Amino acid sequence: MENPWKTKKIKPIYENPWIKIEEHDVINPSGKDGIYGKVCFKNKAIGIIPVDENGNTWLVGQYRYALNEYSWEIPMGGSPNDLDILLGAQRELKEETGYSAKKWTQIMRIHPSNSVTDEEGFVFLAEELTPGETEFEETEKIIVLKLPLKEAIQKVMDGEITDSISIAGLLKVAKLFNI
Repeated sequence: MENPWKTKKIKPIYENPWIKIEEHDVINPSGKDGIYGKVCFKNKAIGIIPVDENGNTWLVGQYRYALNEYSWEIPMGGSPNDLDILLGAQRELKEETGYSAKKWTQIMRIHPSNSVTDEEGFVFLAEELTPGETEFEETEKIIVLKLPLKEAIQKVMDGEITDSISIAGLLKVAKLFNI
């Protein structure tokens, strides 16, 4: 479908190592002048659902500054836009859980907030796991929780997991594993 929006001018508003905020002068789909704010991400969102041979998975818990609340999520993080997403997924799984995996399957591409951001996310299923040591970043104070995959999916259904990439990924895995 052809884009009904016409961009007249893009004005940079703010930038840091993770995001850039722009104001767009546009002609909207009705043909009228308007503005649009856009948050541009410098990383792709990468989520990983590790599953062992016994049907267990791992969640990570951490305090999310932007929300001002604690959050349980699948292991995830940002991968620079110019880096292969699988390499980013492998790094994030190791960082947050200590595990590495021999088998990787991309199960999802997602746009978590497509009305105001260009954020693109990917979810991987990681299998054939090998334990190791975590490598948390200085901004992370993470609790790692091992639990049956079925219980992680129940946390989605009970509203205990609210992160959109975690919800989408876990529900997709539930379908793949017939849970």
